[in-house]
Amino acid sequence: MDARRYSGWCALIVVTNTTELVMPTPIFQVDAFTRRRFGGNPAAVIPLKIFFADEILQAIAAENNLAETAFLVPENGDYRLRWFTPAVEVPLCGHATLASAAVVMERLEPGRTRVVFHSASGPLTVLRQKIGYVMDFPVRHSEGIPTPPELIHALGTVPVEVQSNEFNYLALLESERQLRELAPNMVALARVGRPGVIVTTAGHGEYDFISRYFAPAKGIPEDPVTGAAHCMLAPFWAKRLNKQEFRAFQASKRGGEIICRLVGDRIELQGECVFYMEGEVEI
Repeated sequence: MDARRYSGWCALIVVTNTTELVMPTPIFQVDAFTRRRFGGNPAAVIPLKIFFADEILQAIAAENNLAETAFLVPENGDYRLRWFTPAVEVPLCGHATLASAAVVMERLEPGRTRVVFHSASGPLTVLRQKIGYVMDFPVRHSEGIPTPPELIHALGTVPVEVQSNEFNYLALLESERQLRELAPNMVALARVGRPGVIVTTAGHGEYDFISRYFAPAKGIPEDPVTGAAHCMLAPFWAKRLNKQEFRAFQASKRGGEIICRLVGDRIELQGECVFYMEGEVEI
């Protein structure tokens, strides 16, 4: 598709007592953290000239019914970026940021190799690489806690160890088989007191660790591949493996790969994207 087509696109809504004018708005759907279509985590990306009211953004995300819908607004050569699940706005999202970078550098501004997104989690820089993209994200540290009984009930198993921060519980499991066969009670999991729950175990072969991520409290029963979860996973595994760089796999049905590099109090998350759909919506 011709990138020039997107330069002037933006939905315009003018409401009077009798009329409502609706214009088309571009939309992209991108599979992030994968090399193959139908893998990784799908995100919708919608470029705008200005942000609509929050309730409209939330309604669009609910209509898309993907784990995340990202909204982009240009600002002084950079972009403002916001992310919405079908139920809530979130402060950080990895796969939708990766998808947004692909949209900017491959469709809106072809040839661009660097973009800064200004977000609720501060500026997030993304660099285009020969293969994929590298995102600069904040690290999310955690502390060990006694295992909450409600978490045991929701997961249906007793973790080896549990870590916590304001965003997630992180539960260490004994084996990859246990992790892959886990079937949590989503209703109970939505009530454990954290927006999300990460389960993880040591990897074998090409992967240093594997994980899954559940966030029914945010309208996402299981997220296919979660960049923000790796902001917590990488420092957790760094202490156990005495490493600063990891190759990780998120073992959802779709599956996805992330390369993680700890750099001080920041983390580089590297992955690839595949475009699935390009079109327009009427709002």
